[in-house]
Formats: sequence, structure tokens, C-alpha cells
Amino acid sequence: MLENASKLTETLLKFTDLGEKSLNLFLESGFKIRKNKGERLITAGEVADCLFFVEKGFIRSYYLREEKDITISFSLKGDFITSMSSFILQQPSYENVEAIEEASLWAIKHKDLMNLFHTDQKLEHIYRLVLEHYYIRIEEELIFSKFKSTKERYLNLLHSRPEIIQKASVGQIASYLDMSIETLSRIRANI
Repeated sequence: MLENASKLTETLLKFTDLGEKSLNLFLESGFKIRKNKGERLITAGEVADCLFFVEKGFIRSYYLREEKDITISFSLKGDFITSMSSFILQQPSYENVEAIEEASLWAIKHKDLMNLFHTDQKLEHIYRLVLEHYYIRIEEELIFSKFKSTKERYLNLLHSRPEIIQKASVGQIASYLDMSIETLSRIRANI
């Protein structure tokens, strides 16, 4: 088994038992990269050619609208991240994905992943499970943002993913929770 692949291995095995051969094939098809704080993994307008797994660090996805920075998601250690629609469709991304702090990632190129699916059906199955997990998380966040008050959204984030509160800027958190910085400041002052 590959060195330092323990968090990725642990995450994959949460979905299903791949078997050592399939797991090693998957791990060996990827590569490790490091990104410095502020460095992009994906830039809007470019095709997302890699699926990333965060081994260490903190990643943010965002887009710019009318020169306003709008945070879509945060990814922490143990999360997969890419511009999903760009990666799947191999079309230009509408979002930027950047390291908020120094990050160590495992990555696999789209073509290499697609080739693996022809080699090993178990890997195609786990990819589907990872996509389902990603979709459910995004749907829950969307529903959550539409039906909860600003205070409920903040408290939920505080309890479910406190690392985000500790690591992201106030502006990024406010944008992610779809509220103004002033509203977020008032909520925090009253807790």
C-alpha cells in the first residue's frame, strides 16, 4: 500500500471495500501536489482536468459576479474537491478553487480516471458513490440555505464544521452563508 495514503484510503473505504488490488491501482494512478496559500487549483474559464483529495490544508471554491467574490464551498482534510461540472463535462469552469492555507493534495487526471474505469469496475462504482455523496452534500447545503434563518445557518456551520469558522475570513463565511458581513458580525456578537 502507498505511503501517506492513509486518509485517502480511509475515506475510500468508508464507501465500500475496494480490495487491495483496486485500491492500489487507484492510488498509483494519481500524484501528489502542494499548493501555497492563495494558489489556485482551478481557474474560472479553464477546464478542471483533475479531481483532488485534500490530505492537508483548507480549500475554497468561489466565483466572481459583478466583481463580488461569492464563496460556494469549503473543503477540508478528507474531502474531494474539483469544479464538478467542469470535471465531468470537460468544459470550462465557472468557479475558482484556491488554497486558503498551504495544502497537500492527491490528484488524478480526468483521462487517467476514465481509463481506470475501463480497467476496474469497482473503481467506477466507488466514483459513483463519491459523486452521490457530493451531490447529497450540495443539495443539503442548498436546502439549508433557503429554509434556515441567518442565525440558524451560522450556528449549524459552527457546530457541524467549526474548522471553517476558525480558518476562513469573516467575508468568506458571510458570502458562503449568503449574508452580509454586518449581519454575521451581529450574530456572532449575540452568541
